[in-house]
Amino acid sequence: MKVEFWVVGKTQFQYLKEGIEIYEKRMKKYLPFTTVVLPDIKNAKNLTSNLLKEKEGVMILNKLEKGDVLILLDENGKTFTSEKYAVWLNQQLQHSARKLIFLVGGAYGFSQDVYQRSQQKIALSQMTFSHQMVRLFFIEQFYRALTILNNEPYHHS
Repeated sequence: MKVEFWVVGKTQFQYLKEGIEIYEKRMKKYLPFTTVVLPDIKNAKNLTSNLLKEKEGVMILNKLEKGDVLILLDENGKTFTSEKYAVWLNQQLQHSARKLIFLVGGAYGFSQDVYQRSQQKIALSQMTFSHQMVRLFFIEQFYRALTILNNEPYHHS
């Protein structure tokens, strides 16, 4: 199964880009993993937060293919320990879907249509993080889960 990590807009900070690249390279040995950067909506500063979410939602839904499993990274989603996340991830990877897509929305979150299309919501923490920081936190936890599933020492280093 292919895994894609979708983010709205480019990662703005170099230190986040570097961290993300480190984990992307490490994950290649486990499974096909790609980060997909969806373009920012033009003239976003002139839009209300609700209209921006709607436009981002249309863009996201138009990119999804039938059969894609969409999991939202959402502050109101299910939380896990790293070990339980690894077990959950393994279950997701066993499904027959062609693509498993994890999505970080824009600064204001997701439209209702995106929520309705998603299969699940997960949260990295009960704390709120910027949509820029979540990118690095998610990719590190995803890599950690893969090392847990493969009984590798990264989780305890």
